[in-house]
Amino acid sequence: MSRITPLEPPYEAEIQSQFDRIMRGAPPLMLFRVMASNARAWEKFRAGSLLDRGPLDLREREIVIDRTCALTGCEYEWGVHVTTFAQAAGLTEAEIRATVREGAGAPCWSAPERALISAVDALHARATLSDDEFAALSSHYDDAKIFEIILLCGFYRTVSYLANGLRLPLEEKTARFPKG
Repeated sequence: MSRITPLEPPYEAEIQSQFDRIMRGAPPLMLFRVMASNARAWEKFRAGSLLDRGPLDLREREIVIDRTCALTGCEYEWGVHVTTFAQAAGLTEAEIRATVREGAGAPCWSAPERALISAVDALHARATLSDDEFAALSSHYDDAKIFEIILLCGFYRTVSYLANGLRLPLEEKTARFPKG
């Protein structure tokens, strides 16, 4: 059970409307129900405005999110994203596994994806990019995409802090980290 009690239905009309917009009619995730139990936290979370697609394509976005969540040990959010978006993003089983177990050196990644994952790893480890890491990233991605990559890393690190720190139970039918 979560360390903070999630909202239970029926939800206030405004909250229900927000859940419907984010979840497209599916039941709200535990994360959203817990966050919405605190009006200020929920508003700040939604104000992050990174729940939309942005300039990255779905595959790039999901690689950034999956790798960030894997590095923070956030099986909750990693599983939600893999279950919801991996197929549409064209991620193979080997690539999904590599987000957790291998990283940028896995042979399944293209050169742009290796630069992308290396940037995620650097931001996670050092909260910065070296000149070489930035040059590798910028050789494949424009400024708008670089901003989005950095913002997504920070946003999903925060999401990971929330899910891990509040000990959110894993969603029932979501993916789990690959073994070994």
